[in-house]
Amino acid sequence: MIRDTIKAAQVASMKAGDKPRLAAVRLILAKIKDRDIELRTAASVPEDDVLVVDVLQKMAKQRRESITLYEQGGRQELADIEKAELAVIEEFLPARLSEDDVRAIIVALIAETGAAGMKDMGKVVGALKARHGTEVDMAAASALVKAALSA
Repeated sequence: MIRDTIKAAQVASMKAGDKPRLAAVRLILAKIKDRDIELRTAASVPEDDVLVVDVLQKMAKQRRESITLYEQGGRQELADIEKAELAVIEEFLPARLSEDDVRAIIVALIAETGAAGMKDMGKVVGALKARHGTEVDMAAASALVKAALSA
């Protein structure tokens, strides 16, 4: 489980005295705990790894946006801190599928769902997210689906 890997990384960072990495790992664990608390009242709770990957993906997206904004604002030192946190977050994310693999999956899903045009984009994106949500960057995948359906 990814959660156990993150906890082991926390212990390893403590033992190594790696304060920046430890801070990032603690931040990840805090966000996961927040999500656990949020879901206490939910009717259905997602599988643990799915939940952790979702939290990690959101954190990575936030870091990428922050890096862009800091660099535009001329705050390179803050951008470097965010880049270090992003590197730690990405260590725990599962491997992403290549763009060619995603295109092949999209073509198969279009055939499977019988999508004919842009009005069926939601069906294809929904099926892609359900099956490969943790392995695919959904923003890039949506653009690929749009291109495939409009071709």
